[in-house]
Amino acid sequence: MSRPAALEKRLGHRFTRPRLLEQALTHGSWGPENNERLEFLGDGVLGCAVADELLERFPGLSEGKLTQLRSRLVREESLAEIAGGLGLAEHLRLGVAQVRPSMLADAL
Repeated sequence: MSRPAALEKRLGHRFTRPRLLEQALTHGSWGPENNERLEFLGDGVLGCAVADELLERFPGLSEGKLTQLRSRLVREESLAEIAGGLGLAEHLRLGVAQVRPSMLADAL
């Protein structure tokens, strides 16, 4: 099984644009075709999705409490932990020797 196919199986999702998956897993140290622009987009989408879910689950919470919850969920440590559980480290394309938590969070 190819590496992208193994990741797709683990995620339970088949990517229709494999080139975007490859770009999402490419760190800036690898070269100019990296995940930085996708990270920017993903941060916005993730923030919106988490905010929507929190509003749905906790209709009585104040904006301040919702913001605190969102910030705990959408932060480097949380995202890196999720990425680690998905095994993203073995799929990253890096020009540096060691995977850092920030790299995993960015790829997720």
